[in-house]
Amino acid sequence: MQRGQESPDRKAAGFCRQLRKWWPALWTLARVEGVEPTNNSAERALRPAVLWRKGSFGSDNEAGSRFAERLPTVVLSCRQQGRRLLDFLVAAGEAALRGSPPPSLRVAPQGG
Repeated sequence: MQRGQESPDRKAAGFCRQLRKWWPALWTLARVEGVEPTNNSAERALRPAVLWRKGSFGSDNEAGSRFAERLPTVVLSCRQQGRRLLDFLVAAGEAALRGSPPPSLRVAPQGG
């Protein structure tokens, strides 16, 4: 990669510089126990959202597009955190009606 960075071919040199920059991250799966060599779990988690979006035929306005982007994130985040989706959505709706900040999807740090 070092020789590649010094290549007269600008594209090859740039590629080698980027590859060298990310090289440690590319091998995380070999160094860290439990890191899968694929993104299959992420792909499986996103699949229902992709199918929902395709089946809904998109949106005709910006607000609808934002909704279609964000709702799957909310659903998946609540599921991963063991939170009830309906409770979160009700709290978000109530916050909007009051003009107060919406509930957070971030996991609160564990004390102790």
